[in-house]
Amino acid sequence: MKTTHSNSRRNFMKFVGASSLFAVTPSMANDTTATPHIVVVGGGFSGATCAKYLKMWGGSSVNVTIIEANPTYVSPILSNLVLNGQKTISDLSFTYGDLSSKYGINMIHSMVNSIDKINQSLTLESGNSIKYDKLVLAAGMDFIKVNDYDITKVPHAWKAGEQTNLLKAQIDTMVDGDTFTMTIPPAPYRCPPGPYERACVVADYLKNVKGFSNCKVNVLDANAKITVEADTFGAKFAEYGVEYKPSTIVTAVDDNTKTLTYTENGVSKTLSSKVLNVIPNQKAAPIVFTAGVNSGNWAPINPLSYESVMASGIYIIGDSQGTGQPKAGHMGNSEAKVCADAILRTLNGVALYASPKTNSACYSPTSTTEASWLSAVFKYDANEQKMVISNIAAGESTTSNYSKMFSWSGNLFSDTFS
Repeated sequence: MKTTHSNSRRNFMKFVGASSLFAVTPSMANDTTATPHIVVVGGGFSGATCAKYLKMWGGSSVNVTIIEANPTYVSPILSNLVLNGQKTISDLSFTYGDLSSKYGINMIHSMVNSIDKINQSLTLESGNSIKYDKLVLAAGMDFIKVNDYDITKVPHAWKAGEQTNLLKAQIDTMVDGDTFTMTIPPAPYRCPPGPYERACVVADYLKNVKGFSNCKVNVLDANAKITVEADTFGAKFAEYGVEYKPSTIVTAVDDNTKTLTYTENGVSKTLSSKVLNVIPNQKAAPIVFTAGVNSGNWAPINPLSYESVMASGIYIIGDSQGTGQPKAGHMGNSEAKVCADAILRTLNGVALYASPKTNSACYSPTSTTEASWLSAVFKYDANEQKMVISNIAAGESTTSNYSKMFSWSGNLFSDTFS
């Protein structure tokens, strides 16, 4: 499988089209009294990549600031391998030193309290304000819980870090005969293969690493079927004895008794487990709602630029965008480059590239030694004015793909944070 991670203009141009990339140099930039200031809220795969490429392609013609509350980013990619002990949170943690030292990106570690769209400024939790010329919102996603249960007792582990370690610790208390139950929210949600991947990793860990023959793994899926790689994950579920229940809707969670209430075929049922891993329904990050650029749960944007259709000068990339493209780290990295190119074009009065492409690739571990992969290329359809799938491919679970998974993720990590 070919993936696109390189930070070179040449390789990116090969992917999106030779005429698509407008890289500003200081001599090309508009002659203004103040250098344009681009503020990126969020320092994950989409935000960090966008900031990096704005400076790589824009150089001294733009000032770029990332506002990110956390000094360390923990990758959700590969985080399911923390659950079986093959990775630690430290292995998946990244800081922003290279972005500052190599590219001159300003870092502010803070929450954003408010956005003044008229005066183009942000107010930080300290009360300080930051002016911007262009604003990129890349703050991931948020949850819609069915009730106010305690996520330290019923972790989602869908934002990697402390939650991942909590779920790992709970799994390690299981003894032979215990039950692990995971729920999957209705699409769209972050990382389409991720829940199915997790079920495989946990089932393999209990059966083949811990040596338990009587543990049970339940998967309650709000979707009508396995949403991606159905043959691969279906075969692995059969191999591990995972009980898969499609079209099941969680209606309540009791964190004290670890009991789910859910509906299946219109019938209300309950299920208790030693470990309960509820992945809630999802929506755009809070900052999107603060900015007033959402329509329902997601942010509608112009796919040629990722600029909001509800507020000029504000761009939304990554999990919060409402284009129908997957919400995943690789896709966020790809969207970020299209967005960076579009911002630089706009600042210099150059037309947007009319035929952008994006790529979402992902390897999914299915055991301690095997992984599968999925890749989808999206292109802009001018007639429908949206991104559509132009190519999709998948690879079955093999040991070879397990090895390739680490090269793929390493390239993505480097392209984003180094």
